[in-house]
Amino acid sequence: MATKLIAYDLNSPGQNYDELIEAIKDLGAWWHHLDSTWLVKSTLTCTAIRDALGRHIDSGDELLVVDVTEDARAWKGFSASGSKWLKETWD
Repeated sequence: MATKLIAYDLNSPGQNYDELIEAIKDLGAWWHHLDSTWLVKSTLTCTAIRDALGRHIDSGDELLVVDVTEDARAWKGFSASGSKWLKETWD
């Protein structure tokens, strides 16, 4: 199972994040401590995640999905629980 970084900007006024957030949570174990950025453990490819989440955003919105499974990790300033999740779940 790989760790994917999901980031988005919903650019249209009055956006409803609820469906998008539920779709992200349904992908697998998740971490969300930054406004529009998530880390998710998933067996899906980046393309499959993009396609699944793309149904929940408008044409003027932006969505980024990146596989960050490899040893490219560093962070600072997160709560103890946020850091704990990263340490225990990233690998």
